[in-house]
Amino acid sequence: MSDQVSPRCSFIVVGDPGQRTGGYRYDACIVDGLRALGWMVEVMGLAGRFPVPDEVAWKALDRTLTDLPDDSRVVIDGLAMGGLPDVIQTHAGRLRIIALVHHPLADESDIGSVQRMLFLRSEAEALVAVAAVVCTSAFTARRLLDFGVPSARISVVVPGVQAAPVAVGGHHPLRMLCVATITPRKGHDVLVAALQRLGELDWECVCIGSLLRDPLHAQRVARQIHDAGLNDRVRLYGEMADGELAGAYAAADCFVLASHYEGYGMVITEALARGLPVVCTRGGALAETLPPEAGLLVAVDDVEALADALRRMIEDPALRQGLREGARKARDGLRDWADAAAEFARVLDSV
Repeated sequence: MSDQVSPRCSFIVVGDPGQRTGGYRYDACIVDGLRALGWMVEVMGLAGRFPVPDEVAWKALDRTLTDLPDDSRVVIDGLAMGGLPDVIQTHAGRLRIIALVHHPLADESDIGSVQRMLFLRSEAEALVAVAAVVCTSAFTARRLLDFGVPSARISVVVPGVQAAPVAVGGHHPLRMLCVATITPRKGHDVLVAALQRLGELDWECVCIGSLLRDPLHAQRVARQIHDAGLNDRVRLYGEMADGELAGAYAAADCFVLASHYEGYGMVITEALARGLPVVCTRGGALAETLPPEAGLLVAVDDVEALADALRRMIEDPALRQGLREGARKARDGLRDWADAAAEFARVLDSV
């Protein structure tokens, strides 16, 4: 590295850095990896409303950047910067700002056409001002070219995965697992509608993910489950601690995700790390994240296609076993978080 002493950088995220979503876990694992490599990393969580910022959010980001010494490296999560291009432009000249983009805010589901256009403009203005951009997938890197970001400024650092034992499988009824925050983008309503079509088959589905990020949507999904008569078969468990989550993966026969869009889809590689066959949509980067030999891909928002794929997974043990073998083969090629952090460090060092 170019620094003679311990290199330093700051990570800026929205709210509590310990939140249990894929994006926050990516940030935390990269920070842990950087520290293991000798970096001095300070993580700062911003107060205020994001990604549509209020005055508290504006002041929080501006104050945090103002307090950093000139020439500091600072990684800003895209959720914190996409709606505040003026603050980024103010500080970009004296700080080495690296944007960390899991997926563009403009590609979020259920935000409306006006807000989408506003995000397209504000994110583009923020991203072209920074020194470098890190994306978590090649899919997102290609997408950011539409925002006017020069390809030379974009680096891809794919998430790592923590080693885990292979799930045994073979349960009766077949156990499906879905790990995703209960928000519109994750497609739980589509999943429940698909499962409703499989009432005559023997299965159960465990859904793990926060019920509090969009409480109204979570209530709608819970009501949909109740109205479909699936309360005994589809369970919404909310967030789980790491140990409990590991137990849920270990107890599953297959993994399912009906997401409309993912910038990478860390839960897919986490399922592969357990040797679980997967059924998921082609939303965003998912088609590139899931190896074809390890699962079944369906179109986004296609209830019938999802139901058909799940039916095949349930009814065809030979198919399920073949996909399980494919998942175990893919498992051998997954990289760990130390490799991801080392790649991230090379990007930081080059800025």
